[in-house]
Amino acid sequence: MDWIISDELGLTVGHIVGWGAAGAMIIGGVAPYIPQYRQIKRTQDAEGFSLYVCLTLLIANTLRILFWFGKRYELPLLIQSIVMNITMFVMIHICVTVRKKSQIIRARERIFTDQPDETARWLEQHSGPPSGEKPHRFYDMDRKYFWAWTDFQSYVDCMLVFSVIGAAVTYLLIEFGPFVELIGFMAVFTEAMLGAPQIAKNHQNKSTEGMSLSMVIMWTCGDVFKTAYFVMREAPSQFWVCGSLQVALDVVILFQYFVFQVWVYRRDTAAARRARRGD
Repeated sequence: MDWIISDELGLTVGHIVGWGAAGAMIIGGVAPYIPQYRQIKRTQDAEGFSLYVCLTLLIANTLRILFWFGKRYELPLLIQSIVMNITMFVMIHICVTVRKKSQIIRARERIFTDQPDETARWLEQHSGPPSGEKPHRFYDMDRKYFWAWTDFQSYVDCMLVFSVIGAAVTYLLIEFGPFVELIGFMAVFTEAMLGAPQIAKNHQNKSTEGMSLSMVIMWTCGDVFKTAYFVMREAPSQFWVCGSLQVALDVVILFQYFVFQVWVYRRDTAAARRARRGD
């Protein structure tokens, strides 16, 4: 039967496995954000999700898309970048909407463009901005308001500006090999460093309290699969090198979890013994 299917449709087990792996690559990166989106929508609380995750992934995947024009890699990886960018904008939209609607006291607007979006205008009509205050804008050059805007359109406009500038530079230097390779490296390196802030936070707090072990294990398994896919499909070297870095950071986070858990256990055990002795 297998050889009949192979002859008539040109299908083999290798083809089916390859398609399955490609589908897993496209959907696997988006899947972790589905429960996060549902939780934000259900609880109407977006404070636990950092928009800097969205910024990092938007930059990384936009650079990866630009890299494709200079050095063609597998189509599923290109589709994955497009799908991830759409997903990040969906996450930004739900976060901005929930945060604005949960405001008790009307705060000063923080926007990238000249005018707030429809949500901001709706809130202005119902609550009114503080008298005489103008919104914070990007060209005020106050870094604490960057990527902390209060309207969704500002995030879209910021990424449009980044994409247009990146596309223009890529168009001018696309024949220059080192520049193309640099784009590819920056794309995957940016994504690979997503775990670095978590490592720094764990080290600073000397604890992994509030961090889900199962989530980190899922990250590690996903990154191992992704890196193996890059190697097996002979993706550009930037992909598997930075994929390996991402796995290494995941392992460091897992190591921190077990080290701090053991340290906390020993500390609590020693405290309990001292308490029993009456020290």
